[in-house]
Amino acid sequence: MSASTHWLSTAAAQAVLERGGNAFDAAVAGAFVLHVVEPHLNGPGGDMTGIFVTADRPDQPIVLMGQGPAPAGATVEHYLAEGLDLVPGSGALAAAVPAAVDAWLLLLRDHGTWELEAVLDFAIGYARDGHPMLGRVGTTIAAVAALFQTHWPTSAELWMPGGRIPAEGELVRNPAYARTLERLVEAGSAVSSRGASSRETRIDAARREWRQGFVARAMVDSVQVPHRHSSGTDHRGVLALADLAEFEAGCEAAATVEFRGHTIAKTGPWGQGPALLQTLAILSGFEDRYLDPSTELGAHTILEAQKLALADREAYYGDTDVPLACLLSEEYCAGRRALMTDWASRDFRPGTVPGREPYLPPLRTDYTPPALAGNASAAGLGVGEPTVTPAGETRGDTCHIDVVDRWGNMVSATPSGGWLQSSPAIPELGFCLGTRLQMTWLEPGTPSTLAPGKRPRTTLTPTLVLRDGHAVAALGSPGGDQQDQWQLPYLLRTIVGGYSPQQAIDAPTFHTTSMPGSFWPRTWEPGGAVVEDRLGEDVIAGLERRGHVVTRAGDWALGRLSAVVRDPETGVLQAAANPRGAQGYAAGR
Repeated sequence: MSASTHWLSTAAAQAVLERGGNAFDAAVAGAFVLHVVEPHLNGPGGDMTGIFVTADRPDQPIVLMGQGPAPAGATVEHYLAEGLDLVPGSGALAAAVPAAVDAWLLLLRDHGTWELEAVLDFAIGYARDGHPMLGRVGTTIAAVAALFQTHWPTSAELWMPGGRIPAEGELVRNPAYARTLERLVEAGSAVSSRGASSRETRIDAARREWRQGFVARAMVDSVQVPHRHSSGTDHRGVLALADLAEFEAGCEAAATVEFRGHTIAKTGPWGQGPALLQTLAILSGFEDRYLDPSTELGAHTILEAQKLALADREAYYGDTDVPLACLLSEEYCAGRRALMTDWASRDFRPGTVPGREPYLPPLRTDYTPPALAGNASAAGLGVGEPTVTPAGETRGDTCHIDVVDRWGNMVSATPSGGWLQSSPAIPELGFCLGTRLQMTWLEPGTPSTLAPGKRPRTTLTPTLVLRDGHAVAALGSPGGDQQDQWQLPYLLRTIVGGYSPQQAIDAPTFHTTSMPGSFWPRTWEPGGAVVEDRLGEDVIAGLERRGHVVTRAGDWALGRLSAVVRDPETGVLQAAANPRGAQGYAAGR
């Protein structure tokens, strides 16, 4: 079974499975297709996190770490000297070391079975021969067209050929990216031509070409040209060849929590994933009637628990020494639970960990870059992944893919970053760099202060669910700060409510905006709750009576989950995908 945020990615993954490949071969094939068909949502210059189990070790969830660190030149002093008080949301100064491609190739090398050439064939074909343009890609390009034409001419050449935005459904091509992938394959073939080699050494040769060869050189050369950032000012990037050569993606143990007989597995606290674990640990002390997202009581309880967990995310999470054992402990979560009342909190309330001082971020409801003060037009600056406006409008996002095979290998992955609106396109490569460093602070003493070699606290947060020592579900969603907030109702509906995977994805959802955003400009809305109208008039009115500042997003506007499910006793598989936007797709046989 395969499920993803784009039908062509799902089709490619499923084709691999049908031809004997395993879940890892299929996920990598589908992921590289996502680079091509959803360039406004992810790109090769971005990042990814995954979580998986292998058929021979079904009880051991493993995190695939594809989040690159800050370059050596990315110091707080440098950014302050550039006149910045926040890391910009677009432009090369916001670029972490690109890690997505290396992570995917690592997964293929260690757990796949196919040759790189066969796995990349799908993406190369769509990039070289064309694929139908998504309407949302055109909408994204239109939003930043003036920026492209005035400040980022290489992006205009790539995404607005002939000075026009391709129409929805029009065949579009990216021959530069097709050639980039072909050259990676050729790097592996060159190893074979020099003598005996294995599949693994051929993949490693492609990884070296990415990190040290023509790709690395082109990326580093591109940042030397000053260009417009979301700050409204022009800067060079700081990415260097050594940054790329020294980084390698890796694997690590997952963080887990037990909930109603299930083990929920996430990334470590260098990502936001454990916030979902904290939320579940807080909710575990409530009776089931408090956990129904379709009721006023359930929605209120869930929103209040999320606020507490997300406050701890801001106060403690980062690529540093995080007291996660305490944050997930029964005693700590019971204390957090005791703070919840029948009324919506509008306060920022991180918990107290012994021996630690919680970081209190700036709590701003609006922000204007210093360079744009007094300028009413700060739009069109190509911000990174704002995902959802308070009104529910999607402005930029992420991708997701889940795969399970006949043997029980299962993988959930969320690739993102390197959006076409992130930074100027690199003409010879066919993509641009990402903007994940915008999730760091320039203030000293925070758990996610910008520092060379330190990973930004990513929002990418796929999920694996285990029961009785076997993986039973892989799921995830685009959505920035909303990713885990949208996955939580799915987990509650399937584990507690008895929903099928598709029913849980289709059901109306909601999220809080009552925490500082992870993305530039890092603002918040105290007490804010964004809901789908299908939640119902009575439920929405009840939330408002309880003090939630409710924004209606429309009937089918929030949540973009996909999932695959396996029953370890029968081997029966299921898959489900998001109907919102008529773009996600699930398939299997």
